[in-house]
Amino acid sequence: MDSPLSFPNPWNKTVWAPQNYDFRFLGPIPVRHALEHSRNVPAVKALQAVGIETGIEYARKLGLSGELPPFLPIALGAGEATLTEITSAFATFANQGLRMKPFLITRITDREGNMVEEARPQARDAIRADTAFILTNLLRGGVERGTAARARALKRPLAGKTGTTNDFTDAWFIGYEPSLAAGVWVGFDEKKDSLGKDETGGHAALPIWMDFWGPVRKEAPIEEYPIPGNIVFVPVDEMGRPGRPGTPGVRMEAFVAGTEPRAFLAASAATPPP
Repeated sequence: MDSPLSFPNPWNKTVWAPQNYDFRFLGPIPVRHALEHSRNVPAVKALQAVGIETGIEYARKLGLSGELPPFLPIALGAGEATLTEITSAFATFANQGLRMKPFLITRITDREGNMVEEARPQARDAIRADTAFILTNLLRGGVERGTAARARALKRPLAGKTGTTNDFTDAWFIGYEPSLAAGVWVGFDEKKDSLGKDETGGHAALPIWMDFWGPVRKEAPIEEYPIPGNIVFVPVDEMGRPGRPGTPGVRMEAFVAGTEPRAFLAASAATPPP
């Protein structure tokens, strides 16, 4: 529900009332729409629903090691994370939930070319493969029709997310394909300095990312994101309700089997097998 909410602070007599970028509220909207268009209030309500501790637990699983205060504003970036950590976290979504520990030096050789030291990839399961696919499916929407829509010009199967902090002090874009992820952060050493009005992630960071991604992936073959066996696709309308394929506004949405809309489950159960 994209609607106003506020949290009074009895200690200093202030009230925290998070706002959306456009200072508007859209009412009931699907998670997909909220994510694609970076709606702040639904993000806060999502963290409130799953629990702050659970949110921080997942952040740790994905490799965010910085300070994450146990308060709802971390849903909007109030915590600390490095560009390497954030890019590695998004790469986990591309890698079917398997997180690779980042390293800076691939190998060291002596003057004769003999190997002195070589970094070996370290992997661990961070999230389930079906969860990673659902996230990727949602993040592809951010490129297809959301705040990162200009990246469609690359004509690649991209998934990604823009990020903009209060007062335009930071601008982000993290994007990926199945075999590569990259991130861009734009900002100043001192967080108090603003990049300028409307210098959002889509405006300040995304063009830099595209300047890198375009040449690097120009000759790369188009890859498909592996679909876990327990993922099902259901036709839903713009509000996330079951719909009829081919109807305007209806799209095929991915769900973990058993979590798709109940009305669709009931309709499926009533339909005799062919």
